[in-house]
Amino acid sequence: MMDQIQKNLLEQVAGLHEIPSGAYNIRSNGASAGRNTTANIDIVTKTDKPGIDIIIKPNTKKESVHIPVIISESGLEESVYNDFYIGENSDVVIVAGCGIHNSGDKLSKHDGIHTFHIGKNAKVKYVEKHYGSGDGIGGRIMNPQTIVEIEEGGFLEMETVQIKGIDSTKRSTKATLADNAKIVITEKLMTHGDQIAETSFDVDLNGENSSANVISRSVAKGNSKQVFLSKINGNNKCSGHSECDAIIMDNAVISAIPEITANDLDAALIHEAAIGKIAGEQIIKLMTLGLTAHQAEEQIVNGFLK
Repeated sequence: MMDQIQKNLLEQVAGLHEIPSGAYNIRSNGASAGRNTTANIDIVTKTDKPGIDIIIKPNTKKESVHIPVIISESGLEESVYNDFYIGENSDVVIVAGCGIHNSGDKLSKHDGIHTFHIGKNAKVKYVEKHYGSGDGIGGRIMNPQTIVEIEEGGFLEMETVQIKGIDSTKRSTKATLADNAKIVITEKLMTHGDQIAETSFDVDLNGENSSANVISRSVAKGNSKQVFLSKINGNNKCSGHSECDAIIMDNAVISAIPEITANDLDAALIHEAAIGKIAGEQIIKLMTLGLTAHQAEEQIVNGFLK
């Protein structure tokens, strides 16, 4: 049974108010808190290291997998390895995410290493949310790593969200694409206080007519620091686009470092990066509608991160 803190974490990172239908694996404070498989989706515990294998049969359509992780014990540190094997011609949704509640004085940390093997013509939507809460002085740290291999004609839509409560994070995504494969990555990130966030995307477009679109939107408040690294390598006839759009506030620091490399005559690559403060006229306009300056600022930030 989960207490209210654990239930709140589960809702924040996976949108779950109750046990989901379909396949799921819930990890709570370093142990399994529930699992279900279906005829087309199997979940197997690894025997050599912490983590699970998620095996999705070919031609699986309109099914989902939830694999949230929640930590409510101060001082718990773990590394978890999850491998996804998505069969060809599948079309599935995978919802992950990690929530840490730390009310103590010890460090709580979760490092999730996720590896995706996406078969021919398979489609995957992957959602990963991170959330932190608790008033303890112990840190809340997450270092997610995502490794992606997409076979011919495969497609991955990846959405990562971190809006609140994580003191330090290093987010790394590496992807390799075959012929006609496609990846779309969307990141939404907000830091405040003394938080630190580093994001790294590294995509190899090896296949003919492969494509990548990497988009990051972030807000840095207080004394927080953000670093955005995006590297796209065009190794064949392909198309790639990288975009970082950030709002800086207070005494925050943001670095955006996009890199594109064309190793083929027919590689078409674009990168964009923009960092700036909220325009004063935007705040004034909202204040004329009855909002305070603080409320206007919050409205602009919320709209930016939608």
